[in-house]
Amino acid sequence: MARIVAAYGHVINSLRVLAGTVIFAVFALIVGDVFVRLAGFQPWLYANILVEYGLLWFTMLAAPWLVRAKAHVFIDALTLVLPAALRQTLAKCVYVICICASLVFSYYSLRLLMESIAENQIDIRAVDMPQWILLAPIPLCFFLVAIEFVRYLIGPDSMYGKRADSTDNV
Repeated sequence: MARIVAAYGHVINSLRVLAGTVIFAVFALIVGDVFVRLAGFQPWLYANILVEYGLLWFTMLAAPWLVRAKAHVFIDALTLVLPAALRQTLAKCVYVICICASLVFSYYSLRLLMESIAENQIDIRAVDMPQWILLAPIPLCFFLVAIEFVRYLIGPDSMYGKRADSTDNV
């Protein structure tokens, strides 16, 4: 079991590193596109579409780690004023809702991905690209987000506990 947990942690951290690589590539693409325009050349046709794809990929790839590190956006103003027992009950309800929502998104995005592959759908914008490229990370990452919320639901840690520093190796 320890190997599975370690491998899973490695997957989450690898996705985090990949997300960082994607956002850096988006930054480099934007800077390059600006320099090309300033130099008086025709802007790259594919820059906008790759930035859009990159932003979605970055968001999805980083999501499981953000949940694990308690770095995602959530509002805890209400929970701060609740008694501990009620806070824990509310937290468990929130985890169940988040698990269900993540699994629903994972299921439907997987169906869209499979349909996109089966029908060879093309995303037609400035550059034609297979639509499955856009959809590829969504089912997996939503499934991993659901697993992270399951960890909060059945584990000793709470989403409302101490938040990890972004430099922590979690």
